[in-house]
Amino acid sequence: MNSLLGGLAGLLVGGAAAAVVAALLPLDLLAPAPPLAIKGFIFLIFGYTGMALGAARGERFTLGSLRAAWAEGGQRQNYKILDTSVIIDGRIADVCETGFLDGSLVVPQFVLRELQYIADSQDALKRNRGRKGLDILQRIKKGPEVKVIISEADFPEIKDVDMKLIELAKQLAGKIITNDFNLNKVAELRGVQVLNINSLANSLKPVVLPGESMKVFILKEGKEANQGVGYLDDGTMVVVDNAKRHIGRNIDITVTSVLQTTAGKMFFGRSEVVDEATPIDQRPRRTGA
Repeated sequence: MNSLLGGLAGLLVGGAAAAVVAALLPLDLLAPAPPLAIKGFIFLIFGYTGMALGAARGERFTLGSLRAAWAEGGQRQNYKILDTSVIIDGRIADVCETGFLDGSLVVPQFVLRELQYIADSQDALKRNRGRKGLDILQRIKKGPEVKVIISEADFPEIKDVDMKLIELAKQLAGKIITNDFNLNKVAELRGVQVLNINSLANSLKPVVLPGESMKVFILKEGKEANQGVGYLDDGTMVVVDNAKRHIGRNIDITVTSVLQTTAGKMFFGRSEVVDEATPIDQRPRRTGA
């Protein structure tokens, strides 16, 4: 059906182009053949070429994708295409509710199928993740902040879901919203802009400089001797020297360094809790007053 529609559209475009060419050319001077025969030949060539190209491209377009491309009276839209990982993550719903996102969110049918497949999994963890993703989509759709468009574009000749997303983004001149590091890199290499929720979250974390103090709950032992490991409320890991004995307690620490990684930031610090058994020359020195 899509090929038929594409071929018909191509035939119409080819016919229109042939009419323009036939009107501009001085047919009486080009050849001894009757002008009507030359016009017929031009229409045949342009019409066939347009129909062939339209049929070849027709499989890439559906009524749903055309409606999305020409929504709002044909005005250019700011499309953001959601992938499976960012839907399951759930934070996209909170971002939408804050009003920071504008334009339309596009959810492809192949992403919905992947979510449904995960939600029907025999594995309880996968099943819960899939159902959570479907609930998140319903929450976004009910909100007034953004418009949600379900795209029927599928690209059957492309098997990989990530490559389908990239192709759809190219067609709609849109951006992909994802948490997937590999999809992020491949899309950027192919010229598609990506909005990464993890990058957004990292950019919004408070700036902490070496020398600042904070309170940390020491959760477990670190890799090095006497190290303790804790986490801030936003999930940032904090590695604290001489904190192994404080596991299970909230303690004051001083940040000694900050490490930036692809997964986010890590803080390193030292305990400010003075143990009476610690020699005076090894106790932490406080700066200030």
